[in-house]
Amino acid sequence: MQIAMKDQIIIKIKGRLDESWKDWFDEMDIVNEKDITILSCAIKDKAFVHGILNKIRDLNLDLISVNVIPENQ
Repeated sequence: MQIAMKDQIIIKIKGRLDESWKDWFDEMDIVNEKDITILSCAIKDKAFVHGILNKIRDLNLDLISVNVIPENQ
């Protein structure tokens, strides 16, 4: 899959993170639904995506899904 700038990324992780984590996750939007946190934003570049996934790993959070929504959808 080709990742392009302006595509949207939606990452779901198990557990709840509050808005205080917004700086840590490079200003991604943070929404909680029950016991799931949804992080989303426009993709800056591939390094940005890898960096966010590395932070999730470093925090030992349980990754549920990663979805890229193309800009034209």
